[in-house]
Amino acid sequence: MENLDLTEKELRIDRLGDARVDSPLKLSTVYGDNIVNYVKDTDSIIFYRSKNEILDRLKKDKPLLAFETAGPRQNIYFDPSKSRAGIVTCGGLCPGINNVIRSLVMSLFYRYNLKTIYGFLYGFRGFIPKYGYEPVFLTPEYVLDIHEKGGSILSSSRGHQDTGEIVDCLERMNISILFTIGGDGTMRCALAIYEEIKKRRLKISVIGIPKTIDNDISYVEKTFGLETAFSIAAETIRSAHIEAEGAPYGIGLVKVMGRMSGFIAANAALALNVVNFVLIPEVPFDLEGDKGFLKTLEKRLKRRGHAVVIIAEGAGQKYLEDKEGRKDDSGNPKLGDIGIFLQMEIKKYFKNNTDLYVNLKYIDPSYIVRSVPANAHDAIYCMQLAQNSVHAGMAGKTGMLVGRWNGEFTYVPIKLSVSQKKYLSPEDPLWLSVLEATGQPIRMINE
Repeated sequence: MENLDLTEKELRIDRLGDARVDSPLKLSTVYGDNIVNYVKDTDSIIFYRSKNEILDRLKKDKPLLAFETAGPRQNIYFDPSKSRAGIVTCGGLCPGINNVIRSLVMSLFYRYNLKTIYGFLYGFRGFIPKYGYEPVFLTPEYVLDIHEKGGSILSSSRGHQDTGEIVDCLERMNISILFTIGGDGTMRCALAIYEEIKKRRLKISVIGIPKTIDNDISYVEKTFGLETAFSIAAETIRSAHIEAEGAPYGIGLVKVMGRMSGFIAANAALALNVVNFVLIPEVPFDLEGDKGFLKTLEKRLKRRGHAVVIIAEGAGQKYLEDKEGRKDDSGNPKLGDIGIFLQMEIKKYFKNNTDLYVNLKYIDPSYIVRSVPANAHDAIYCMQLAQNSVHAGMAGKTGMLVGRWNGEFTYVPIKLSVSQKKYLSPEDPLWLSVLEATGQPIRMINE
C-alpha cells in the first residue's frame, strides 16, 4: 500500500540544470495541428485514485500531489554531439531486458543523434577495473535483433560494488547519462550513485528502469516482464491441472517466483482459472489443524477428486526460517524451498492421517519463466519505458525512474521508490478475484 501522506518535495524530480538546447525531435507546442506535442515540466499525473480522497484533501486544504508526466521536452540539457550514455543491467533475469536495451539505443541514436553508447557487462562489476570487463560499444546494428532473445546481452550480476569506483568510471569515460535496469537492489545502488555524483557536483544523469517480475517496486503500477512471466507460468499450471485430473486424488503443485509478493502467483492463477489454492507471502496460512491448508486440501480432494495448488517462493517461510540469518549476494534473506517442503508435507499428511493415496506432481518453472523473450504486451511496454527514460535523461532529469501511474507514464524519484516495498494486499480486488476464482477459504488460520 503506497503512502498517501507524501509531500510535494518527495515527488519532485531533480535535474542537473536549466535545459537550453533545442530538442532535435521537431515536435509541436500547439494542440490541434495533428503533430505530437512536447510535454511540459508542469504537466502531471494526479497521485490519488479515489474521488473521495481528492474531495477530502480539498476539503481539508491539503495539496493535491502528483507525479511529473513522462515524455519529450522542448528543450533538453545535454548536447547530443558532446554526450555519452551508459547502460547496465543488474540482478536476476527477466523477460524484456533486451527490448529495453534495444529501445534505449535506438531512441538515443536515431531520435536524439547521440552516437556514443556503452553497455557495461555483468552488472555493476562492469565499472570496477579489477574484474577486467571492457564496456561494449552499442550501435543499432549491434542491438538489431536482440529483442527476439531472452536474458540480457549485457549479462548481469548481484552484490554490492564500491559506489566511488563506479562514479570514478563514469567520470573517466565522460558518461553523461547512466541507465540502470534492475529491481529494488539495483535502484538502491542507483540512488547511491546519484548521491555520490551530486556530492562531487558532476553533471551526470542517473535514470532507473524498474525490472522485476515480482512487481514489487513501489509507486509503479507494473514492472516489465510480469505479464510474460505469469503467461508462461499459466502454461505450467495447465500441465499441472492435466496431471491432477489424470490420476485418482491427483495434486498438481506449482511453485512460481515471488520472494515477497504474490503478483505472479495471483495473475497466473487467474489467467488459467483451474487453480484451487494460491499461497502467497502476504497471506499467512497454517499447515495443520482443522482450518489449516492440509485439512482444507483433504476436503477438496474428497469432494472433487483432484486439486491444483500454486505457491509463491516466499510463501510459508515461517516453516523454513533460517536461524543463521544467511543472505544472498543482493543482501536478501535466503529463502527455504517452500515447494519441496510442501511436497513432502502433503505426502506425509495424507499417508499418516488419511486413507487416501495421493498422486502428487511437483513443477518448478522458475528459470523458464524469467529467461524467455517478452510477449507482445511486455515488448510494447518495454519500448515505452525506454523511450521515456531517454527523454528524461536528455532533459537532464536525474535520480529518478520511469513508472506508470493511473495509466500514464510518470517520473518517480528513486529515493521514493525504494522507501518501501510493494505487496499484494489481502484487501486488494486482485486477491478477491483469486479467492472467488479458486474457492479457497479467505483465511486458512486456526485462531
